[in-house]
Amino acid sequence: MAWTSDIAGAAVFAWGLAMALDAALDGGSRGASAVLGGAVLMVLGGLMRFASQCGAAVLGFDEGRALARVRRAALYPRLFGIAGPTAPALGATATLGIDHVAAEQARAARFAPVRKAASLGPVLVALVVALESRVAALILLATLVPFIIGMILAGGAARHAADRQMAAITALSALYVDRLRHLPIIRHFAAEDRIARAAGDAAQDVAARTIAVLRAAFLSSAILEFFAALSVALVAVYCGFSLLGILPFPAPEQLDYRAAFFVLVMAPEFYLPMRRLAAAYHEKQLGEAAEKALAEVPELQDISGIFGALSLRGAVVEWPGHRIGPVDLELGSHGLVCITGPTGSGKTSLLAAIAGQVAPSEGVIETLPAAAIAWAGQVPLLLPTTLEDNLRLGRPDTSDQAVAEAVQAAGLDALVASRAEGLATAIDHHGAWLSGGERRRLGLARALIADRPLLLADEPTADLDAPSAERIIALLVAEARRRAVIVATHDERLAAVADTVIAL
Repeated sequence: MAWTSDIAGAAVFAWGLAMALDAALDGGSRGASAVLGGAVLMVLGGLMRFASQCGAAVLGFDEGRALARVRRAALYPRLFGIAGPTAPALGATATLGIDHVAAEQARAARFAPVRKAASLGPVLVALVVALESRVAALILLATLVPFIIGMILAGGAARHAADRQMAAITALSALYVDRLRHLPIIRHFAAEDRIARAAGDAAQDVAARTIAVLRAAFLSSAILEFFAALSVALVAVYCGFSLLGILPFPAPEQLDYRAAFFVLVMAPEFYLPMRRLAAAYHEKQLGEAAEKALAEVPELQDISGIFGALSLRGAVVEWPGHRIGPVDLELGSHGLVCITGPTGSGKTSLLAAIAGQVAPSEGVIETLPAAAIAWAGQVPLLLPTTLEDNLRLGRPDTSDQAVAEAVQAAGLDALVASRAEGLATAIDHHGAWLSGGERRRLGLARALIADRPLLLADEPTADLDAPSAERIIALLVAEARRRAVIVATHDERLAAVADTVIAL
């Protein structure tokens, strides 16, 4: 293991240095050869330590990267499935999916490799020192007991401080992202000062909790450095008095210069693993706080056979100066419902309420969990990656055949065929080379691939020519035979084939 080879390298270096110093004091031809031999051992020990540290760093990095990969694969579907008024804000969700996973990765990469070394390393160093001086080894071990007690007390305070800091950072991220998204509304209602004060208070809260974490870290470092210095000082006093023969008690062992030098060089190694642990302890605190927060993310629900009925009874969605409803709707496991009305009448807002993203002001909306809903919006989310990755966003493990069928059904086959890279074509988050209709069809294809019991589509035929619109209408009618489909639309042709029409 890397930490054992590191201590072995330290012992080889210390032995070489002690041998060289002892030989230098003796002088003579044998002394010169011993000095050279000691120098060789010092170089060898240094190389051993360098190799062990590099190996530990590489292994830790690989372990952290593997942990992050597994964590993201399990976490992202759960985060994407959170919806409704009780769901975390967008900024909080981003912090959970990015910053918290990075904190766990840093803990695995930096803290985990030094943890075992810190627990067993001092004992191994004491055993190596005991080969030359049992008393020096006992001195080192005696200073370890009060040190452990002090670190336990300081570590408990640091853990609570890290939990509070991580919660404050998550809240601050949620606040900033949410306020930036709604900046036009904030300016419309002249709420800049109030929002600025709220953001300032949140930032001050993060600063105060960060200071608390640093205070605990400084306390831990002070305890560590005190006992490290104390142990080295006691060993140095013992070795010096023993060599001078002025110990205030009968000498329990006979030390020579080489043994004394070896013990003195090895003494700082006793607390070195714990110094490295202290340097990475902040990653441990943040990683544990992140793990605790991620454990509270709800598990992804099984959506197989989940659809019973969707019910809206006197549902009203109200915004400042605008009222939508009341709306009544009963929808079973299949059927096509069209929500119609002029621009600004609230079609998209009603869809959002059905999706659980907006709470009704009045009435009742009994809807499905977010994991059972596929959403095809007017402006679908696009990630700066390939076309295929964007299509698979709702269901990354879907088959290539399912992707190809959805592409053809949504009328994207001609677009894919026109690109030399096909589905591997790169797009940016604006979809710069896609038309408005192509972006809508991409969102619809992604919703088809997700294969959820309830499909919500917002203006799916807008920005399309007549043949393309007819193709999408036929697709939605076919989908409504096997799942529930609710569409917000201006298209009279689509409303004409719906089972139910809600006019706002």
